[in-house]
Amino acid sequence: MKGTRHSEEQIIAILKQGKAGVATRVMPTARNQGADLLPLEAKYGGMDCSEAKPLKQLEDDKRKLKYVVAELTLDNRALKDVLSKNW
Repeated sequence: MKGTRHSEEQIIAILKQGKAGVATRVMPTARNQGADLLPLEAKYGGMDCSEAKPLKQLEDDKRKLKYVVAELTLDNRALKDVLSKNW
């Protein structure tokens, strides 16, 4: 997953400034600025800084659980393949 140069708290502060009408320069080029703000606003819009850390923790837990499910799925398929062969 691609990382970001800004922390969650910085992103929330930038989005709040943008809603207040203050011009902010988030990205180095104007071409990327509009494209990069839309997903960030969808993810962090209306959120306080105190809510960002639990969100990050939940995302990490979700990533770990997906990894565990993928590993167990591979093990399950390997066992089914072994059992399906005629001895």
